Amino acid sequence: MNRVMNTLLRRLVNALMARRWTQVLLVVVMIALAATGLLNNLPTDTRAQAGTPAHDGTSFQLTGRVVHVADGDTFTLLVNGKQQRVRMSSIDAPELTKDRERPGQPMGQKSREALSRLISGKTLTLLCFEQDRYERNICDVPLDDGMTANQRQVQAGMAWANMEKRGQFMRDDKLPGLEQQARSKRLGIWQDSNPVQPWAWRYHCWQKQQC
Repeated sequence: MNRVMNTLLRRLVNALMARRWTQVLLVVVMIALAATGLLNNLPTDTRAQAGTPAHDGTSFQLTGRVVHVADGDTFTLLVNGKQQRVRMSSIDAPELTKDRERPGQPMGQKSREALSRLISGKTLTLLCFEQDRYERNICDVPLDDGMTANQRQVQAGMAWANMEKRGQFMRDDKLPGLEQQARSKRLGIWQDSNPVQPWAWRYHCWQKQQC
């Protein structure tokens, strides 16, 4: 119970700081339920929609069906009739074109297609850490083979291990090794001798217009 309360309180503080009032109300209700012992008695589907507390180092779980793959590291999960946007943790895939000022990168479409083959239409249980400022759930995506879709994307050369800001967003210590294997085999993005990291692309090309 203490761990659940601590997780809920952290989420409440984050929501207050971001002024996400709907999320604040939801977390307050969950805290009240946890305090009275009712949260553990909720049906499984209801708890999944609210974000089921996890016990493996992540903060919560989401179970639902993948209904849309936006790019090589972002997709939409349908949870109890509600769409939840998911940004896969610890990886960064090549960018797709957003508009004239934000062109895409080589391999962006192939990365999206690779992720779609892995997860599209599947019902999955995600292990999630937090929500970002865009209210996307930051999650690992376990697959039936014991790996995560995050790892499979990096292993296939369809995404980078996310070392932006000196690895601030890295939560899976297997990913750098998988990236090195893909690089040595010249898979995917590594067919280019010097591919541009997505975080560098967003800064130099999108923000500075120095493509």
